[in-house]
Amino acid sequence: MVSRMSGSWRASAEPAAFPPRPKGGADGAGAADPVAGERSLTRGYAALDLGTARTRSLGAGGAAIAERPSSVPADARGASTDGAGSLRPLRHGVVVDQAACNRLVRLVLRDIGLSEAWPLERVLVGVPVAATSSNRQAVRTAVHAVAGCEVTLVEEPLAAAVGIGLDVTDSTPRLLLDVGAGIVEAVVINAGAITDARALQLSATTKEGVPSYAIDSVVTMTSMLLRDVPAHLRPAVRDTGLAVTGGGAAQPRLLRRLRTALRIPVHPAPEPAHATIRGLTRLCRRPSLADRLAGRGR
Repeated sequence: MVSRMSGSWRASAEPAAFPPRPKGGADGAGAADPVAGERSLTRGYAALDLGTARTRSLGAGGAAIAERPSSVPADARGASTDGAGSLRPLRHGVVVDQAACNRLVRLVLRDIGLSEAWPLERVLVGVPVAATSSNRQAVRTAVHAVAGCEVTLVEEPLAAAVGIGLDVTDSTPRLLLDVGAGIVEAVVINAGAITDARALQLSATTKEGVPSYAIDSVVTMTSMLLRDVPAHLRPAVRDTGLAVTGGGAAQPRLLRRLRTALRIPVHPAPEPAHATIRGLTRLCRRPSLADRLAGRGR
């Protein structure tokens, strides 16, 4: 399905309602390396990347990114959505089970050891560009119910761009592809905003990343986005190339197909699965920039 909203096309493997854009613009929890070269988070702040398959977080005073599957044990009635005795509260990056999401958020905040940071002042959370207003409110409700503080939403491709060191406020447009477990989003970032975007919803991913049947769709979606960049901006986009983030960013077949089809440099990010949580973490340290970018996530 291809849907058009506010001047941009978004491709979807499943029917989805995308909101109009504002004008202007395996199992077990684990820990990853801390954000290199960064100071501890401002006390009272936390960053949270709620993904379809895995959730990543970092809190005030934390030395490492905490990571766990995006699932919780089934309730007393034995309800389960994955056939393995657990509930998965997110699909395509958005909340589909509010109560289970609240439980997941509680587990995540426990993972990052925030006992010394309470009361929290603010939690920054990533959301897909394609999330509707009700999707966004569900995330805000889940986090606020547990944290009891201000919840700031930042669109995940913007956070990922910050996480890999791009200057998202620059007027030079940048092309970014964020390859998640349940949703793939291609965006153009210019002067602190996502100016065009497309999204492909995935029913499942493989250990390698995007399933074979969907690779062509991802490439076509990204090609369409590049094609629709205004002619006077296209040379700059071609010079800077495509940044690829998310858990599927290092998939060799996908990268080869992108390079062949787009004929521009394609740059998979280092530690691409952690780009979004790193970006949210850095935004915790730059409140003014977080507020500016959050205008797109509200």
